[in-house]
Amino acid sequence: MSDGQYRDFTTAGTRTARWATMRRDGRPHVVPVWFILEGDDLLITTGSKSVKGRAVLRDPRVAVCIDDDRPPYAFVMIDGHATVSTDPDEVLRVATLNARRYVGAKLAQEYGRLNGGTGMVLV
Repeated sequence: MSDGQYRDFTTAGTRTARWATMRRDGRPHVVPVWFILEGDDLLITTGSKSVKGRAVLRDPRVAVCIDDDRPPYAFVMIDGHATVSTDPDEVLRVATLNARRYVGAKLAQEYGRLNGGTGMVLV
């Protein structure tokens, strides 16, 4: 898949990503997440005290799968090391962009405040 195809695929519609981290005991933790692609960065917001938030703060290794569950089926797999930001302006900005993608412009501010407020981090 070319870089352009990768970007088109990951940003098409409202596909969710499957976000995988490691629990403290070594078991995988995989959850669906809203995301945006900004440059080469796949960005999510999460609670700093959530399982995925605590996991990525402890161990920054992550794996992400974005798939199309309709024929002819396709997927993108990403793995790497995550960085975490607690900058409230950046957390709110990304949460609002995520909300615009998944719930539309009309509800973006409301959902952005919900998913970008106190206790949330940008990954």
